[in-house]
Amino acid sequence: MKKSVDEIDFKKGDGLVPVIVQDANTKDVLTLAYANKESLELAKKTGNSWFWSRSRNKLWMKGEESGNTQKIREILVDCDSDAIIYLVEPLGPACHTGEKVCFHHELK
Repeated sequence: MKKSVDEIDFKKGDGLVPVIVQDANTKDVLTLAYANKESLELAKKTGNSWFWSRSRNKLWMKGEESGNTQKIREILVDCDSDAIIYLVEPLGPACHTGEKVCFHHELK
């Protein structure tokens, strides 16, 4: 079943929904970010990973500074329409530290 951007429930998260970014080929979880309606529309329109930065309070495209962009292959919506997965082809590491994935620390 296909859903439109207007069907996403942005109200639960103060205008944001969590976005799990996953490598389309390996299925590795690359990062967790957040999207508002505008960033999700940009992701659909451009085919690049767009998000809302909670720390910088602005829209951002993954790789706009580092060059490590992510080409979206598919966008999946959960059953409650309040969480999203971007299945991507990463063009470089996902983490700002240079690591392939952001989840590279083990909790003690």
